[in-house]
Amino acid sequence: MATRTWRKERAADRIGTKIKELPINDIEIKEFVRDTDLTNLPSNVAYRIDGVHLYADILNLSDMLHVTEVEGETCHRRTLRFLNLHYRAVHRILQSVDAILVDFHNQRLHTVVAKPYDSEAKRVQRAVAIAQLIIDVLARTGEDADHPEAKVRVGIDTGKALAVNNGRRGHREPLFLGKPANHAAKRAAGGSSVGIFLTNEARAIIGLKNAANEDTTALSAQEISDCQDKAKLGVTADEIVKEWKEDLKNNPIGSFEFKGHTPPFSTLDIEELSVKNSRRQDAATLYADLDGFTAYVTNNISGDSSAKHIVRTLHVLRSELDAVLHTDFAGRKVRFIGDCVHGLMVEGTAQTTDDKETISNMTLCGGGMRSSFNLALLKLKENGTDASSLGLQIGFEYGPMNVTRLGMKGELIRCSVSRGVLTAESEQSRCTGNETAIGPAAYAKASDAVRALFGPTRKRAGLDYDTVIDEMSSHNDSAAKAARSMAPAGLLKPATAPTTPVGFPNRPTGPSKPAGFA
Repeated sequence: MATRTWRKERAADRIGTKIKELPINDIEIKEFVRDTDLTNLPSNVAYRIDGVHLYADILNLSDMLHVTEVEGETCHRRTLRFLNLHYRAVHRILQSVDAILVDFHNQRLHTVVAKPYDSEAKRVQRAVAIAQLIIDVLARTGEDADHPEAKVRVGIDTGKALAVNNGRRGHREPLFLGKPANHAAKRAAGGSSVGIFLTNEARAIIGLKNAANEDTTALSAQEISDCQDKAKLGVTADEIVKEWKEDLKNNPIGSFEFKGHTPPFSTLDIEELSVKNSRRQDAATLYADLDGFTAYVTNNISGDSSAKHIVRTLHVLRSELDAVLHTDFAGRKVRFIGDCVHGLMVEGTAQTTDDKETISNMTLCGGGMRSSFNLALLKLKENGTDASSLGLQIGFEYGPMNVTRLGMKGELIRCSVSRGVLTAESEQSRCTGNETAIGPAAYAKASDAVRALFGPTRKRAGLDYDTVIDEMSSHNDSAAKAARSMAPAGLLKPATAPTTPVGFPNRPTGPSKPAGFA
């Protein structure tokens, strides 16, 4: 049962166990070969793959979330249906063109083009053709004014990345780590203009001149047409849209039905959720992202021995961040997004959220995550894996949250999307590797102690658990004081020595544990 506290000894045990589960000598780095199956990879196996990475961002998702002044059920129903319509269409495209679906997180799609295996230029051309097919199809898969067509911006890069297992149970999928995935994502997120944006490395591969600014130089219609002619995808937008419409007729999405989950979220089984069984209530949402991880992968991906440390570092750090959220603070991980953890937390009842308690516990959770992160880096180094170049960026926000699963039957994707989710991601992005930021809505509803902790900038460096609980307790925050009251016996003052006539030796009372530990 979650205690809403973080303890060093408990975290150390978890981290030590995870490191023991991944001895360096047992980790395998393999080269991706023709038609390698990347689903259900064991945690100790990674594939080095040369491919083209495509990120597609739906630019008008935020518009959908603001169709009403108040962020109520209508707003969330429209947005989730909007995403579901487009998820289904994109799923059909990727199946038709034999591309690898990596992730579809809210408004952002990540896919990898690994074929043809013998030509990087042909892979880039194929990726461009796929990108245009996605743009063309999603321009025709809107239904009405409430569910318009999607406006899409695509980023593309090429190069070597490391494919590892991402997730557990029914949502295991490959995760690609490295520069091409990161740079493609940056091009997709690099502006508000629709179109296809290639890195200069990808442009050079297909004989195009370098762009002075990769984020403002979209491919021309002629450049896209040339790629389409050479790629010969063998499927058209008309065919995809026809199949999409038939699927909607045979398997209608239905109306989203929401109910509140009785707190905490740690008891929520997301794998049981669906359109007609979705959750919605005021809650806190968090993004915790490993800073500097792309550079860490780039520096270590070439050699097998160094690449093994990438695999160990990723699994140990993400596992511990998830454990702090779920086991220590009764939150729920929505999903891993690359080297980032997206989670939810709520306190109160299914009908009424205790906003101050929720925000205070999320603040304590962020402190616990940072303390666990620092401890994990130390223990990894003690066991021969130096990841000291990494940092942790944390951002969180409060407001109406939903959680459900969308997409094709049998392959549903976890989804939690709201104004607060987008803000939490933005708050995380404005942090450096040692900073935590709180969103404006959370700051406004937080206790005086939380507001004092973050100050007017709503951002602060070095917020580990001890710092958070000390400062919040000193400002009489109820959640922090409750957590402090549960501190292990080693933090209590020793008992006073008994009077002389009683023949007991002088020794502290309580369990025999090192100071500060449980």
